[in-house]
Amino acid sequence: MKAICFYFQIHQPFRLKRYRFFDIGNDHYYYDDFANDDIITRIAQNSYIPAAESLLRMIEQSEGKFRCAISVSGSALEQIEQHTPEFLDLLKKLAKTGSVEFIAETYAHSLASLADPEEFAEQVKVHGEKIRELFGQKPKVFRNTELIYDDEIAPQILAMGYKGVITEGAKHILGWKSPNYVYSAASAPKLKILFKNDKLSDDIAFRFSNPEWSEYPLTADKYIGWIASTPADEQIVNLFMNLETFGGMQPRESGIFQFLEALPRFAHESGINFITPSEAVAKLKPVDTISVLHPISWADEARDTSAWLGNKLQNEAFSKLYSVAERVRLCDDRRLKQDYWYLQASDHLFYMSTKHKNDGEVHSHFSPYETPYQAFTNYMNILSDFMVRVEEQFPQSIENEELNSLLTTIRNQAREIETLNKELGSMRLNLEHINEEHATRETIKKPVKEKKIRDKTTQN
Repeated sequence: MKAICFYFQIHQPFRLKRYRFFDIGNDHYYYDDFANDDIITRIAQNSYIPAAESLLRMIEQSEGKFRCAISVSGSALEQIEQHTPEFLDLLKKLAKTGSVEFIAETYAHSLASLADPEEFAEQVKVHGEKIRELFGQKPKVFRNTELIYDDEIAPQILAMGYKGVITEGAKHILGWKSPNYVYSAASAPKLKILFKNDKLSDDIAFRFSNPEWSEYPLTADKYIGWIASTPADEQIVNLFMNLETFGGMQPRESGIFQFLEALPRFAHESGINFITPSEAVAKLKPVDTISVLHPISWADEARDTSAWLGNKLQNEAFSKLYSVAERVRLCDDRRLKQDYWYLQASDHLFYMSTKHKNDGEVHSHFSPYETPYQAFTNYMNILSDFMVRVEEQFPQSIENEELNSLLTTIRNQAREIETLNKELGSMRLNLEHINEEHATRETIKKPVKEKKIRDKTTQN
């Protein structure tokens, strides 16, 4: 039976304030608090909250048969907790239904997977802990920032304990193959891949309210009809999009919420189920292996990483940002580490894109800057101040070899402490057993002694 796998992404970066050259060394606070509060509150009211309410109604009305997945970046979760707790309550309600699965990702919505495996693993670990804390779920499937994926990343995802990954159904990767199957990773065969159905996802996310589109207006019965008409052996249709699609990219007036809520009824009539990514990974067998030699993503027409690393400005900022990764991990300054994660958000590099035509319009739409060069200048001023703070912790005079030696020493000490703690725990356990045995023997001996005393008394 054919199934639909819905996945919704929620992410908001910590936007940076205007930071001038003369602020370097004098001002260590980098964020535009007013903009961050205003944007997350406005988007929550127009999009996130009504969308979550629609999902709850869909689950209730279908008696739990409607199922979907959500991922929320760590930076978005922090802003939601602070500014829109009512939306967080709705996410918790969705988690409790048992019909919504929360997906793992990098905490900072970063590009760490392309630069630093250790940083990448740490962010995924912390994000997973945050999901368990808030929603009581242990993520089983992973989505990388902007659905970035390649053969080099696959073994890292598997090593972190994830059974599946969701990514973009890029045409230059799939070729003649359909995205409507489960595949396995060529570099990590035990890792299953779910590819986004690009056309059907974008029909909702980008084309739904466009009156010039040949299929306008799009109705729920027409849409489900398209899915039902796909070849019978294609078991899964992966529809991946931002939750902001509903009420944001596609305004309420377009009828997008009514369209969404009508999907389960027409799907049921067509014999189509809904499935979560972890269910798909567990139930469906891969039909083939897929190799992805160069990173793909769901951004722009190229579906590669050029949205963030496509020009010299972006690459300069990227290389400088990750040049201090080891030093930041060594320090104990929590604020410094927090700033490092906030500065890694892929959005900051996205704003520096110099692409033109359709892609450029998308970049400028989301950017708070007038030009990519202004975005670069502002970010590099902040990064310069940040690196001064890192320098104070671990001066550049410490060579890489010396730093690596220091890291090795610290890690060895950590392992030694862990071993000693295990030995101490074992000794304590043995001591408890000895004390218990001693107490048992004393308990047995006591009645014997008392009997001997009674016998002696009787004889006397």
